[in-house]
Amino acid sequence: MTPGSALTLFLTMVLLAAIPGPGVLVVAGRSASAGLCHGFSVTAGIVAGDFVFIILALLGLAALADVMGSFFFMVKYLGAAYLLWLGISIAFSKPNDTELEKVKLPSHLASFMAGLVTTLSNPKAILFYVSIFPSLLDLSQFGLTQTAAVFFITTLAVGGVMLVYAWLAHKAHSSFRSSGGKPLFRYGSGAMLVGSGLFVATRG
Repeated sequence: MTPGSALTLFLTMVLLAAIPGPGVLVVAGRSASAGLCHGFSVTAGIVAGDFVFIILALLGLAALADVMGSFFFMVKYLGAAYLLWLGISIAFSKPNDTELEKVKLPSHLASFMAGLVTTLSNPKAILFYVSIFPSLLDLSQFGLTQTAAVFFITTLAVGGVMLVYAWLAHKAHSSFRSSGGKPLFRYGSGAMLVGSGLFVATRG
């Protein structure tokens, strides 16, 4: 992998991650409803999902996708259902339980899994790793060093963008809550997660 191809991969990943989609909605929704640390956990799950696709791409994702088509179909709808449930539970939680949500309701594992299933069921991610990713890099020449470099680039690009969204959502929530808009923000956070679930379920 040349410095030029590494830079191209980084910029491509940054641009694709920055486009609002289910990943951004989940990161923003969890950061707003459960705190910035949960935004970090969702981001870790999203990056982990990208790692899974990178490994599958190195093993031959296109062929594997044909064999495991039903598996990807199942992950897509299970992920969508999970995001819908998460959004509805936040939106309709009792107002006086909102502060307890940060401790009791969402575990960091749940936030991590929300990020993971969002990436694994995201058609945009699947399309990128099936078509664009192999065209940017010569996967047949990959060894341990190149793979580690791609993991680092992915973490920096995708993780960095998602952490920015997490921070922005958290700051917006803090400002809005201090102005008395806590119930509206709870509904908004739930709506973002529901919207993410519907996005995942309805995309081809």
